Amino acid sequence: MTSIRWLAAVAAFCLLALGMSAAAASEVTARPTASSVDIDHFWEAYDAAVKVGDPARQLLIMQQQYIDRGTPGLHAFMQAKGYTAQSYVDAIRSYPHYWISIRPHTLRAPSAIAALEPQLRRFQALYPAMRPASIYFAIGALKSGGTTQRDKVLIGAELATGDDTVDISEMTPKTQAWLRTYFHSRPFDHMELLVVHEFVHTQEHGQAKDLLGQSLYEGIADFVAEQVTGHLPPLDYVTYGPGHDAVIRDAFVRDMDKEDTGGWLYASTGAPFGVRDLGYYVGYAICQAYYRQSADKRLAIKQMIELNFDDKKAVRAFVDSSGYLGKAASR
Repeated sequence: MTSIRWLAAVAAFCLLALGMSAAAASEVTARPTASSVDIDHFWEAYDAAVKVGDPARQLLIMQQQYIDRGTPGLHAFMQAKGYTAQSYVDAIRSYPHYWISIRPHTLRAPSAIAALEPQLRRFQALYPAMRPASIYFAIGALKSGGTTQRDKVLIGAELATGDDTVDISEMTPKTQAWLRTYFHSRPFDHMELLVVHEFVHTQEHGQAKDLLGQSLYEGIADFVAEQVTGHLPPLDYVTYGPGHDAVIRDAFVRDMDKEDTGGWLYASTGAPFGVRDLGYYVGYAICQAYYRQSADKRLAIKQMIELNFDDKKAVRAFVDSSGYLGKAASR
């Protein structure tokens, strides 16, 4: 069992005892709790389930030994992604070689947690208004490597800790193609970038209404995470985007008002130019343009993070201020 709680309460007490300001104490208590206990519970349930073989008994084991013992993070992850005990049983039974090969990778989560505090300190220095959020590493059923729910960062370790050595041979060709690219990027080696990206989402406001808003929502998280960590994820949209910026921009403008994000975000098929998640690139490029023309860089970061996505006019005003999409964005 591994659960790391940074000593926020103790530190805050010491600061107060030394007569330091309430503001300084508040800064310390902004540090989050991070836990990987759900991973340990999953493998205990997995070991019990694969021994019995019977699907009905496996369902009961996953429910009692994994889900019922779950942290608030696991329960939030399941709600966000629609996971059920049946989801886990189906995944275990369908991909036995996958689970055997991913297991040792997921057990590296505690080392990733140990490396997060410096990154989050940098984020707080960049954005002093940072609100506390908890970070949970859990095992999902192969839908997401990372997401959020309110004040929780939720990492799917069965994906986010993988690399090229994971056996994906039991997957469909489409899933293999996606996982091959994803694992080739070695997500575990860039875990701090994923966590900071998701942590930024816990600070953002409102719900994006269209492709433009959703792309900006993701692009802000990428841009701020780059300011904190110094790099971007080694994914295709990052490398493809700058070299094809003009044509991407023209194509994006035609679709940006649509509520359907189409192939621009989160889709494994139908991606413009054959590259997944180019909406992330466009959102990032808007932020980059806004940041470059801002005299006060710290204020620019604050304005990005605090942009209200429930207000389409505010989103459009931000985009117009960046100048990235030109007059098309104000239509």
